[in-house]
Amino acid sequence: MASHPRHVKFDSTSHIVGCDHDHHRGKNVSSWAICLLLRINCSCASHWFNKNSCIIYGREISYCKVQQIFKQGLQIRSPRRFGHGIRVWVDDVHCDVHLLSSPLVWWKGYHREGIHRRRCHEHYLFRASWLNVCLDFLMSKALGQASPCLSTFTAGQVAAFKMFKAISRKPLIDAYDTRGLQLDDIRGDIELRDVYFSYPARPDELIFNGLSLSIPNGTNLALVGESGSGKSTVVNLIERFYDPQAGEVLIDGINIKNFRLKWLRQKIGLVSQEPVLFASTIRENISYGKEGPTDEEIKAATKLANAAKFIDKLPQGLDTMVGEHGIQLSGGQKQRIAIARAILKDPRILLLDEATSALDAESERVVQEALDRVMMKRTTVIVAHRLSTVRNANVIAVIHQGKIIENGSHMELTEDPDGAYSQLICLQEFKAETERNVVIDQERPEIIIDLGRTSSQRISFLRSISHGSSGVGNSSRHSFSLFGVPTAMALEKEPQGCVLEKSVETSEFPFLRLAALNGPEIPVLVLGSIAAAATGMIFPIFGILLSKTIKTFYEPKDELRKDSRFWALIFFALAGSCLLVYPLKSYFFSIAGCKLIRRVREMCFEKVVYMEMSWFDEAENSSGVIGSRLSADAASLRGLVGDALGLLVQNVATTIAGLAIAFQANWQLAFIVLVLIPLVGANGYVQVKFLQGFSADAKKLYEEASQVASEAVGSIRTVASFCAEDRVMETYKQKCRGPIRTGIKQGLISGFFFGLSFFLLFSVYACCFYAAARLINDGKTTFSEVFLVFFTLAMTAWSISQSGSFVPDSSKAKSSAASVFAILDQKSKIDAGDNSGTTLENVKGEIEFHHVSFRYPTRPEVQIFRDLCLTIRPGKTVALVGESGSGKSTVISLLQRFYDPDSGTITLDGADIQKFQLKWMRQQMGLVSQEPVLFNDTIRVNIAYGKEGIATEAEILAAAETANAHNFISGLQHGYDTVVGERGVQLSGGQKQRVAIARAIVKSPRILLLDEATSALDAESERVVQDALDRVMVNRTTIVVAHRLATIKGADLIAVVKNGVIAEKGKHQVLMGIEDGIYASLVALHSSAPS
Repeated sequence: MASHPRHVKFDSTSHIVGCDHDHHRGKNVSSWAICLLLRINCSCASHWFNKNSCIIYGREISYCKVQQIFKQGLQIRSPRRFGHGIRVWVDDVHCDVHLLSSPLVWWKGYHREGIHRRRCHEHYLFRASWLNVCLDFLMSKALGQASPCLSTFTAGQVAAFKMFKAISRKPLIDAYDTRGLQLDDIRGDIELRDVYFSYPARPDELIFNGLSLSIPNGTNLALVGESGSGKSTVVNLIERFYDPQAGEVLIDGINIKNFRLKWLRQKIGLVSQEPVLFASTIRENISYGKEGPTDEEIKAATKLANAAKFIDKLPQGLDTMVGEHGIQLSGGQKQRIAIARAILKDPRILLLDEATSALDAESERVVQEALDRVMMKRTTVIVAHRLSTVRNANVIAVIHQGKIIENGSHMELTEDPDGAYSQLICLQEFKAETERNVVIDQERPEIIIDLGRTSSQRISFLRSISHGSSGVGNSSRHSFSLFGVPTAMALEKEPQGCVLEKSVETSEFPFLRLAALNGPEIPVLVLGSIAAAATGMIFPIFGILLSKTIKTFYEPKDELRKDSRFWALIFFALAGSCLLVYPLKSYFFSIAGCKLIRRVREMCFEKVVYMEMSWFDEAENSSGVIGSRLSADAASLRGLVGDALGLLVQNVATTIAGLAIAFQANWQLAFIVLVLIPLVGANGYVQVKFLQGFSADAKKLYEEASQVASEAVGSIRTVASFCAEDRVMETYKQKCRGPIRTGIKQGLISGFFFGLSFFLLFSVYACCFYAAARLINDGKTTFSEVFLVFFTLAMTAWSISQSGSFVPDSSKAKSSAASVFAILDQKSKIDAGDNSGTTLENVKGEIEFHHVSFRYPTRPEVQIFRDLCLTIRPGKTVALVGESGSGKSTVISLLQRFYDPDSGTITLDGADIQKFQLKWMRQQMGLVSQEPVLFNDTIRVNIAYGKEGIATEAEILAAAETANAHNFISGLQHGYDTVVGERGVQLSGGQKQRVAIARAIVKSPRILLLDEATSALDAESERVVQDALDRVMVNRTTIVVAHRLATIKGADLIAVVKNGVIAEKGKHQVLMGIEDGIYASLVALHSSAPS
């Protein structure tokens, strides 16, 4: 470590996407933005690094767009235009088409004309043949219609490469492999035999080093050990999420690799530490446990999981939408739904990975009783920190440094007072005994002294455990990003409608606003427009040259030879200018387009991170939809600045030049053609309107399909463990059928209008020739003037007709522009970027809730608070207790102004918090949530986020020491420079929580908000972290949300939340003295639980 303090700042070298390779940096930026949204937005707001996030995102897309788009866009698109110019040269030489063929044609025509003039009877026949050839040259330009579509083929090739690479990859563990054993049933004997394992993401860090473990059928085995020791990895190996590098995992004596994987997983039920729910109804989430369950089976499962009570209170009951990742439910409610889903599966093997960690005391007791009944005659593997959930297990195994160092029953292991399990138990019994002493009496100091002595004896062992922590744990979540593919969350149909989607559909295309955003690139656009105008004038000039060469064949021999050479050289010059201006036009417009994409993404992202939380609760504003607009929609805007704008300028120049030349040659014929041209224009207008409608419909349908894919891959562990691959695939196929039907209709409409445009074009030709014949007959024009008008306007019309192939792209771009501006036009109700409001020089920390009533905007029918009143004195600690879902965490959400109350006020030091500058106010608060959220960056940067990214090295180390995180961080291969992965996937739950606590500590806030801050920690870590928090809480106003009595008994004030009000409040002793009190009942329930 550096000896001098250094600041951790966010620069373009930060590992935003977990990899410092340019390639990965470029393609993962949008994925990082998606992961930042919704689930982590609360963390963004609470630590006030919205602006830092914008800076990082801006620098990342700056790096990607300037380095990659300028390299790829200018080296792919410009070569395409460069190739277009070469096509005008090379292709014309080979096929006698277009510009450079003309000199050869004129030379050959001159040579043939000289011969035929010696044979007068063939002279006029040759002229007619030559004219037919020239017209064939003209018609062959239809091949040029394919040129603008090459960019689409190029983009398709890039996308197809990634897709086919994924499709052709053979999974090492294939759930669709139909080979393998399928037994009538399994007994449930499990054995891990001499297993060596390290996660593929970090192969240098060995998790298991010759681990052996035997679990007889019907046995309940509990795995204990320090956080990050690999307890959850045992579950991962049994489920075959991974295969060991060496050794075997056996079920009923057969290597699990020999079983058919899907059949094997159907026999295993899993409840993870962090419950995963899909954006669907409660009924559908539970039904994932069994194919085609009845309502009776679902309701029975909810009763066993103690979920029926809170479900029945919901207005829609089982049909209630849980939201993305179950955001509409509390942590305990989500866990009970997940347990009900596992119960419904009725598995032979049950895997419980901290299954009851998020439940309050009453729910835990009831659910534990239900699990005890479910576990009967089943092989069960329990991963837990808390003694109450493991002491009744048949076998308890202690994992340390990749091996089983002790195993046996609770009684057997506690016989050795110096054993690892006994030392862990002593710590929990010390806490439990202390708690009972507070509840019953305080007259047994000798026991406490004895336990204190025991605690000192175990320090060396526990310190070695902490120092040797591998830090890997649950590493099975997969980073998911859809590169360039819109992802969305829009499965549920909200009866209230989708406000944002409506605004997108009804808004007009804001071309002037888009042009204003491209204002800084005006010089580049001017240069591009000049190049586009030059390209637009090429084909009218070509029409002049074509008519002049026809006239040449009617000249005397000497003039014919001279003029043929002259016009041939002019054609060479015109071809050379074409080769020059096409690449220049594409180059300039590519620069403007790339910078526009960057600017729009920065503006949208900054707007999004400052939106209020209720905005993210809406399904149409989920992380997938917003990520789609940041990636795909913003990128689509380039079509309006690149090809579309270039073609617009080019077509205007072509039209002006063509009409000027035509009217100068013969105004009568030119006027006739000009009257007929609007027919072609009207056809194009109708085509655009049809395709705009199809584009909007297809966009919405593809977002719904992408929603399914995004959610399935993001929750792949749950999908795999419940064998839901086929169900997810069927849902995805159903969502894809709509876009397919829309695409077919779009193709038919586009094809019809495209054909109609050529029909009208040739009709104009016919009328033109008929009118020309009449004018020649009347002596009002000459043959050469007719060809001058015709070829000039023909070239003009052909050039303009090329725009038709860009109509679908421009239509999509307009829809994307409306979608992007819908975000930019949103006004946040609680704007974190608003610098107005007051601030205080010194914050005392007095908080008061005055008659607060509140309902979540997405569930207005559910009353959370009704006339809630609560006063928190400066420097005091207030603990909020109550049932899961009672609204304890909502108090913190309102205090941080994630939401505003429907009525009543919340004051800080006597002033309404709505009058404070929001950024300043949140800087005074430190939040540690129940589900820790880390960013895909290094541990150092994640901790530094707590102090706006400018924490010194000494401050980071001190915070990590205080949060008991320094030892395990130092044990990692890269230490504080370890990249934690998406959402901290490379760390275990306890390790993530300690890093999150360090992040809050480094902030040094005046108000500390702890929402189950120690729920995921093992006994030793919890003790040390709780001691650290106790020190941090001194002289700070602290609000603690917890289920466990040990974390709240010492609070200055305990408030019981029930039915939307503070039902009881006071100190622990006062509340215990209330006869039949709610708090006393909770304490009695907690104390009666086995410890």
